[in-house]
Amino acid sequence: MKALYLIAALSLLPITHIYAHEAAPSEKVNVLQEQMLKNAPGKKAMMLTVDYAPGQSSIAHKHEGTAMAYVLEGAITSQVKGEPAITYKAGEFWYEAAGSEHLVSKNASATEPAKLLVFMVMGKDEAVLIPLKN
Repeated sequence: MKALYLIAALSLLPITHIYAHEAAPSEKVNVLQEQMLKNAPGKKAMMLTVDYAPGQSSIAHKHEGTAMAYVLEGAITSQVKGEPAITYKAGEFWYEAAGSEHLVSKNASATEPAKLLVFMVMGKDEAVLIPLKN
């Protein structure tokens, strides 16, 4: 019952509680669950979806925690600093180490939507996304 209450409460949070900046991003982020980890004190796991409209992209950013992304629908182009941009199709996935600078995260299609499932592990008070200044 507590888990259902937590999920319902998180789904009502404004997006600014998830991101470490004032302006809401253009993509739609939905927190599915967030749970403190008993086997890793001070760390939490978070599962969320990211929906991109055709041609939509995220701002350049970094994650304080570790992220693993899985493409549920469409295709996503992703680039982490120091690596080439790669387009991942539905059923494909990637890993981002904590602190990685995510320079490109965008819907690879100008006509079809795309959707990611993201699993993160981070510190209790760490932000999911921090915009890069440059």
